[in-house]
Amino acid sequence: MKRFLIGIQFALIWLGFASNAWAVDKFPDHPVRWIVPWPPGGGADVVARIVAGKFAENLGTSVVVENRPGAAGNIGAYAGAHAQPDGYTITFAYSGTHSINPWLYKEMPFKESDFTPVVFLASVPALLVVNSQVPINNVQDLIALAKKEPGRLKFGSSGDGSMSHLAGELFQSMANVRMLHIPYKGGGPSAVAVMAGEVDMVFAEPATVISAVKSGKVRAIALTNKRGSVSFPGVPSIDGSGVPGYDVTSWNGVLAPAGTPAPIVAKLNAAFNKTLADPEIKQRLLLQGYEAVGGKPEDFSRHIDSELAKWGPVVKKVGLQIN
Repeated sequence: MKRFLIGIQFALIWLGFASNAWAVDKFPDHPVRWIVPWPPGGGADVVARIVAGKFAENLGTSVVVENRPGAAGNIGAYAGAHAQPDGYTITFAYSGTHSINPWLYKEMPFKESDFTPVVFLASVPALLVVNSQVPINNVQDLIALAKKEPGRLKFGSSGDGSMSHLAGELFQSMANVRMLHIPYKGGGPSAVAVMAGEVDMVFAEPATVISAVKSGKVRAIALTNKRGSVSFPGVPSIDGSGVPGYDVTSWNGVLAPAGTPAPIVAKLNAAFNKTLADPEIKQRLLLQGYEAVGGKPEDFSRHIDSELAKWGPVVKKVGLQIN
């Protein structure tokens, strides 16, 4: 009887291994859910929807983009971290959520170890844009007006603790000015707010404001990174416009739940890299201000670690914390 029970145990273990191997070998055999922890219309949503169609084609299945906004990306990231580690749920990773939130929030709903990196999608500087009715044409005008009337100018962001929020707080600290921060529930709503004149400016991901810049509803006065952008050759950097040393660049990537089998991560990574190498996709991203990156999962892992180390001292210097 004892030998029989032991035999049954070994058989069950073997069946488990065989079932898992079959699942990995057949991946994907149904749609993949891509959680975007931000609302429709924001930069993350725009990038995901540019990439999703070609990615689905290269992966060999359909991809459903699911917006799960809230808490500066924490709500959607939590959902992604706790999904089944089978490759059928992936999460859009944003620099603010994964490099800044751990320093801002006293209690985080997830740890970075809850994820396994898949691919570095793209990098992008923010555009500092002002409502067209505001008498500001450059960074020097902005600093002068902010110093003349401290606390009068309002800047919007995609939420407390988001990259756009931190970009504004860092600007205030380095330019020695005081403005009023107004948080929204994503990049799309904050872009609408600056167009409507609810706020005077936003440090926005380009995709959310490009159409407004072209229509004249807002005015792009600076880029947040030092080296500028091939997408906006005529726009100066904040660093070169009176705030030396200022440098903020966002990144986007893809994560899977920790424990996702390595062969499945490899399939996802290969499909994303093939997508990002596609000339049409690269051009569509550039038109929105994003530069495609790609690479191995371990490359993305190292980038997350370096960005996490970079932003800790900045957050502490600015004095931000969210309960």
